[in-house]
Amino acid sequence: MQARSEQMPKRMARQGSAQQPRAPKPRRFDPMAMLGNAEMQAALGSGLLMLIAWAFSGWSEVFSIILYVVSYALGGWIKAKEGVETLLKERDLDVNLLMIAAALGAAAIGYWNEGAMLIFIFALSGALESYTMERSKKDISSLMALKPATAVRIEKGSMNEVAIDLLAIGDLLLVRPGELIPADGTIYRGESAVNQASITGESLPVEKTVGSEVFAGTINGEGPLYIEVTKSAENTLFAKIIRMVEEAETEVPESQRFIKRLESIYARVVVAATVALIALPPFLLDWSWSASFYKAMVFLVVASPCALVSSIMPAMLSAISKSARKGILFKGGVHLENMAKTAVVAFDKTGTLTEGIPQVTDFVAGEGYDRNELLAVSASIEKLSRHPLAEAIVRLAEEEQLELPAIQESKSVTGWGIEGLINGELWRIGKSNLLDERKNNEAGNGDEQWIALRQQFEAEGKTVSLILAGEGIAGMIALQDTVRPQAEAAVRKLQELGIKVAMLTGDRAATAEVIAERTGVDLVFAGLLPEDKVTHVKALREQYGNVIMVGDGVNDAPALATATVGMGMGMKGSGAALEIADVVLMNDNIEEIAMAVALARRSQRIVKQNMVFAVTVIATLMLSNFLQGIALPFGVIGHEGSTILVILNGLRLLR
Repeated sequence: MQARSEQMPKRMARQGSAQQPRAPKPRRFDPMAMLGNAEMQAALGSGLLMLIAWAFSGWSEVFSIILYVVSYALGGWIKAKEGVETLLKERDLDVNLLMIAAALGAAAIGYWNEGAMLIFIFALSGALESYTMERSKKDISSLMALKPATAVRIEKGSMNEVAIDLLAIGDLLLVRPGELIPADGTIYRGESAVNQASITGESLPVEKTVGSEVFAGTINGEGPLYIEVTKSAENTLFAKIIRMVEEAETEVPESQRFIKRLESIYARVVVAATVALIALPPFLLDWSWSASFYKAMVFLVVASPCALVSSIMPAMLSAISKSARKGILFKGGVHLENMAKTAVVAFDKTGTLTEGIPQVTDFVAGEGYDRNELLAVSASIEKLSRHPLAEAIVRLAEEEQLELPAIQESKSVTGWGIEGLINGELWRIGKSNLLDERKNNEAGNGDEQWIALRQQFEAEGKTVSLILAGEGIAGMIALQDTVRPQAEAAVRKLQELGIKVAMLTGDRAATAEVIAERTGVDLVFAGLLPEDKVTHVKALREQYGNVIMVGDGVNDAPALATATVGMGMGMKGSGAALEIADVVLMNDNIEEIAMAVALARRSQRIVKQNMVFAVTVIATLMLSNFLQGIALPFGVIGHEGSTILVILNGLRLLR
């Protein structure tokens, strides 16, 4: 790798367009974007033609009717096409055909303007719903615009522009300032600030140096970066996000599926009732055919379930869109629906409530040893190990800028630790269980203080290692995983929502209790294997109800699949955890979980408001039509106006 990076490039291939890419910004309501929607343009064109036709009705009835026909065609074409496709392909009736039939029925009895008004408002409500869906997809799928097509690969003394699909693990890439990072990898050389907003939702660029992890689709800042590819194109975090978006677009919540089934049955009932209203009253109630047909058309308009059908998806998609801007990706509306009913949030400990990176909390030098010299010796020996505890010791020495002595030789001691020779003296670092073995021999004389100190550290949930110089104890090291800075706030915010917080961990009970005390979780389950976590998640579901499981590792995948909603950590989470998770926390900020639950609950409240309002309006208009009689224009405005109102109510979640 070193040889490749030092070779001078013969050719510089420019990646992407000359214009520097920009990360997607949070969207606000944009009237011009709404006017750019094709359905909105058709609806507004239909409305404009309706007004012109009405203005010309007193001057030329024929010309007015021609304009009304064009208005019908422009506003109703999309909905008519959808209705006919449903009828032919699924052999089913839907609300689109009901509305078109009502408009044509109104025209048939001379109410051209009322029919055109019905088409216009119906098309307008459909355009609003279409805009909501389009806006929701853009808030997530704008990532697609950031998908790099090519990369600059360094090979055989030159730089070649290659397709992303041709990259292999281990390839060395050059990413110049302002360019998209083409693949997941680690920085081999260089440093820069990287804009990760497209992946994590972070508002500020993140400083990256040698060894830092970077993601495809993010934007390099001011410095050139040499990046070693660590994942193939189809396995990058970016590719996984795109797959999640595709799943989210096809996933339909249970409430929407119920409404869809109800719509089919309801549409048949409305058509049958309309036919009966046209045919029976002239014989049974001595109505005229025109009066009977008019009342049937009013019924067809007011009884159609447009508002009810539009009660759910705009609100759901708006909530999913808003959460995506916060770095939380839902794989479908059903998971948002389930999250609203959350009773318990269960966290894995390591890498979720904690950083997953052990740190030295106590470094104790024995009598006769200088602390800094002992730490330098320990770091020199441990530097050859890749164990997380060894890395923590080396990291502490580097932070204190200690000069490490040269080591003559070293070797690992299987199942215990590591040993090395420095200046002819043998040093060993390993598990503190050696204290128990020394109790019954002369070497253990005087170990009481070390045993007491170990007990103190272990009671605090720390992992303890011994440092030995020859056969004597030179010092003791205590290490502990650090709690995430936002963990306590995350737990508190969930509890304020009335949610119990549990911690499931494979770690020792003492360590778990310390973390639980620091974070304030309600329930602690320690010493668990992956299958034990599954058992406890099932038990929590039976006792409390809906459970969110938050995890980042392969060992969490079974529990994520078992929970009502599985939530994976996007930045540090394993591939298995991300694939199985229903929701992905892209920025790993667990403090946002409470926000997501609150948003899910708010979306459900809005859905319920919409459904109650829609049913009330439909029932009121139907009763008014039979008991007192209402004019067709009022029926059109009342029914279609309620549809627009429920869609706008759902759009409030975008704010």
